[in-house]
Formats: sequence, structure tokens, C-alpha cells
Amino acid sequence: MVDLEKAPPARSPEGEPVPRADGEGCLVVAVRLPVRIVALVLVLPVRMAWDALVVAGRFLRDTVLRPVGRALARLGRALFVWPLVGLWRYVVVPVAKGVGWLGNVLLVVPAVWVYRWVLTPVGRALAWCCAGVGAVLTALGRGLYAGLAWLARYLVVVPAGWLYAWVLTPIGHLLAWCGRGLARCGSGVLWCLGKVVTGIGAVLYWTVRILLVLPALAVWRWVLAPVGRALAVVGRELLDALGHAWRIAGHLSRAVGRALAALFRWTVAEPARWVYRSVLTPVGHAVRDTVLRPLAEAARAAGRAGRQALRSARLSVRQARADLRRTLFGEPERPPSVDRREPSGAKARTLGSSTTALTKD
Repeated sequence: MVDLEKAPPARSPEGEPVPRADGEGCLVVAVRLPVRIVALVLVLPVRMAWDALVVAGRFLRDTVLRPVGRALARLGRALFVWPLVGLWRYVVVPVAKGVGWLGNVLLVVPAVWVYRWVLTPVGRALAWCCAGVGAVLTALGRGLYAGLAWLARYLVVVPAGWLYAWVLTPIGHLLAWCGRGLARCGSGVLWCLGKVVTGIGAVLYWTVRILLVLPALAVWRWVLAPVGRALAVVGRELLDALGHAWRIAGHLSRAVGRALAALFRWTVAEPARWVYRSVLTPVGHAVRDTVLRPLAEAARAAGRAGRQALRSARLSVRQARADLRRTLFGEPERPPSVDRREPSGAKARTLGSSTTALTKD
């Protein structure tokens, strides 16, 4: 990792700087100083502009935006929230309670009193009156029903029973006897008609059988059935021939396809493959090795050089800033560092003793 801060120069116990022992000569120092100065001149305006923008933004946020936001929040609370809360708490709620109390006093209590002391007694009286009137009407209805039932029994039912027993029953028996006689005569007539119809049906049956059924059966058995069997054999043979022809045509088409594929392979594919392998591939490799790869190496080298230059410029700017800060404000005091690692002589003695012990064992 790159050290982002410049290490302070080592000093002697008397406070004098100790020269570094990294092998840097005067030429390196003479070249580094102009480069750092140029980088400082180029980067300093940008950084100063950035810092100015940051400070201006923070100042604007702390002195303008936050106070304005708080003022707007307080103004909104004062203009909207508090009036609405006061309106709800001191106007809507009391008015609603007053309206509820007035409604209870002016509507609910009188309605309950009217229902309890007026409507309930009136309803009970009306129910008692209706019950009495209903009982009277029921008694009158029962008496009227009994009178009408007696009149209907002796004026309608008794005469109708006498008429049925002594008039309608003898007449019905006479009509039934006459009907049975007529039915016997009709059954004889129907038997005769049945015999006639049966004879006519038999004549028609044998006529149709002889003139239509037997010739049709003979035509079916001796003409249509043999012709159908012959046609079935011909159709089956035609289908088998079509199947064999289809399979042979498939084999031929496959052979022709393979021949065309072999012709295309030996006339187009193989020459193209040979051209690709023998001509294009070496040419591509030569172009890659002679043109593309050097260009890529040059681009990577240019990128590395640019990154290294930028890294050197950043380090130079940091070192110049540290030098300027140290020139302006002096060297900051640092507590002496304590090396907690074991000295090299002690480490060597420990290693020698462990080796001797292993040798003795």
C-alpha cells in the first residue's frame, strides 16, 4: 500500500535532522522539487475550489437551509396544525357534546316518556279491545257457520243423496248393461276386422319379400359381396405398393442427399476449412503477434506510465503540502516510539540455544 502521509524525518537526540540512508542523490532531489512545484501549481487551484465549494455548501446548509426548514416547519405548525387542533379541541368537540346533550334532552327523553306513559297504555287498551271484539266476532262466526252447515245439510246434501240412491244409480246400471251388450257386439266386429287385416298383412309381407328382399339379398350375396372382396384386395395391394414405393423413395432421397452433402463438403466446406486453417489462421496469428499484441503492450505500458505519473504527482503534491505545512506551522511534536520487538542479538542467542538442545537430543 502507498503511504498517504509523509513520514517525519528522523532526528538526533540533540534535535538535529539525520540524513536519510535510502541512496537518493542530489539529482533526484533536484528533479523532484520542480515536479512537485508544478503539480502543486496545477492541483492547488482545483483543491482550493473544491474546498471552497464544500465550505460554501456546509455554510449554506447550516446558515440558510436548516433555519429556513425549521422556520417553514414552525410556520406550517402555526398556520395549519395548531389552528386545526384548537378548532377540534375547543369548537368541534364542545359543539358535538352540546348537540348530543340537546338531542338527548329534546328527543330521546320525551320519546322515552311518550313511549312509556302514552303509547304503552294506549297499545294495551287497544289490544284488550281488539281481543274482546275478536272473541265476539269468533262467537258470531261459529253460530253463523253452524246455521249455514245445518241449512246446507238439509237443503243440499240430503236431497242429493236421495237423488243419487233412487234415480242416478238405476239409470247407471241400465246404461252399464246396454254398454256391455254393445261391447260384446263390437268385439266380434273387431275380431273379424283383425282377421281381415292379418290376411292382408301376410299377403303384403310375402309380396314385398318375394319382389324386393329376396332379389336384394341375391344381389348382395352373389354380386356386391364378391365385387367388394375383389375391390378390398385391389385396395390392399395398392396400399402395400404405395408403402413400398414410399420406403424406396426414402432410401433414394437419403442417398441423393448424402451425395449432395458429400459434394458440398468436398467443393465448399473442405476448401473453406483449408483456407481458414492454412491461410486465415496464420495471417491472423501474424497480425496478432506483429500488430495487435504490440499495440496492446504499448497501451498497457502507456497506462502504467500514466498511472505511475499520476501516483508520483499525487505523492509529490502530498509531500509538497506536508513541506509547506511544516514550513508554515513547524514540526508537530510526537512521543518517542518504543520498539517492542526482540533485539537481534537476543533472537540469535535464543535460536542458537534451541539448535544446541536439538543437537544434544
